Amino acid sequence: MRDRIAVILTAVTAAFHLAVANRYDLFRDELYFIVCGWHPAFGYVDQPPLVPLLAAGLYGLGGQTWVVRLPAVFAAAALVWVVVAFVRLLGGRDGAAWIAGIAAAFAPMLMGLTATLNTTTFEPLVWTLLAYAIARAVVLDDRRALVWGGAVAGLAMEAKYALPLWLLSLALALAIFPERRLFRYRELWLGLGIAVVLAVPSVIWQALHGFPFVELVRNAHIKDLAVAPLAFVVNQIVVFNPLFAPIWIRGVIAPFTSRDLGAMRFVAVAFAIAAVATVVGGGKDYYLAPAYPPLLAIGGVALERFVRNVALRIGYLAVAVALSVIVAPLALPILPPARLVAHEQRLHFNVHPEERGDVGDAIPPTLADMLGWHDFVRQVGVVYDALPANERARTSILVDNYGEAAALDVYGSAYGLPPALSGHNQYFAWGLRGQDPVNILRVQVHPERLRPYCASMTVLGTTESPYARGFENGKTIAFCRGLHPSLSTLWPGLKIII
Repeated sequence: MRDRIAVILTAVTAAFHLAVANRYDLFRDELYFIVCGWHPAFGYVDQPPLVPLLAAGLYGLGGQTWVVRLPAVFAAAALVWVVVAFVRLLGGRDGAAWIAGIAAAFAPMLMGLTATLNTTTFEPLVWTLLAYAIARAVVLDDRRALVWGGAVAGLAMEAKYALPLWLLSLALALAIFPERRLFRYRELWLGLGIAVVLAVPSVIWQALHGFPFVELVRNAHIKDLAVAPLAFVVNQIVVFNPLFAPIWIRGVIAPFTSRDLGAMRFVAVAFAIAAVATVVGGGKDYYLAPAYPPLLAIGGVALERFVRNVALRIGYLAVAVALSVIVAPLALPILPPARLVAHEQRLHFNVHPEERGDVGDAIPPTLADMLGWHDFVRQVGVVYDALPANERARTSILVDNYGEAAALDVYGSAYGLPPALSGHNQYFAWGLRGQDPVNILRVQVHPERLRPYCASMTVLGTTESPYARGFENGKTIAFCRGLHPSLSTLWPGLKIII
């Protein structure tokens, strides 16, 4: 039977995300994924292949931002559907479905994770599906759920490598409680086998290339800012909307205080294990975000029973949604940039830096990373086009990071730009991309560092876009004539994997 509440909340969520999906330009990583997808492989330096292949395929349907983000719209809407299904599995009635479904739809962090097509986009849905699959096996003895759960896990491993944290947390939690009987089910091991088969191509690619993703993880401290444990916890409450906190907190506690929710203790303990691992490992605030939706389902059931006054529940949810709507422009591309800055000032909101590059951004980094790319490409393209034809033919464009390189590759055809070069992540692995330049058009902050490698060096422009990331502004566009030694000789020293 179709669940009326699930249908309503899923439709609202899908419509809301679809309505804003084309408001800003493509996100830095979306541009990068498109270019990676143009070079099909079983893996890449910094991610598995699924998201790049999706991004490139969808961009090829017409180059529309909202088309690229259709999987993100689906992930946001499907999460709400699964959370409501989880509520029903636990015996929750309509009140619990509204509580949990609304929180899953309107929690700012969850909205932000599905604002773009990214490797994190599917994590809340996948983590929730896996907890739901195990819960079905526990509550209904639906052992087939363990099989399709394995298929979900395997596909998810082709989107992002972070899933083992949740799988290990779930396994350790199950081992503590009587629900460890699931380890005796052949369906569990069949599901695990399916997961391994689906995940292994990307793992093999990593192994054949020296596990560059491991190198990336080791280098994370270079760009990430340390966050104290207390600050991390406080930030979790803030980014999920403080008014939704009673729901997920109740989801942690209720399995230990309510007999009929006791079978869900494994979810609460798995969340605790993942939380401790994230804090100890210095993870960012969104690393733990996918573990919350199952708690919302449990907490929704518990709160429905605790708060029996329907009017009180409606009032509480209305205020909570109102707060989420107020802060939603900080998570989704809703307001034009100038109005977003004014909105931040009214809220007295300051961008919370998680990476060293976040300092100085006028708007939240995720939104700033959707802006300024056409300006960047135009500024580089105009300089490149103005070069004498005989020199332009022997000139390559070298930039600092994959976002800049990908923007030039995706948007640069209008200026006849050659494939962009960068030492960052997958771009380093691609090398010189068939080029052997005599000259270099270099985009960087300190042009004086380039001069010793050039017969002559001239600054021909700068990058500037009012709402782009702070570190993308003020870079010089310098022409290095007569590069020495050759770029192929210099290339190993340009490697950046972070």
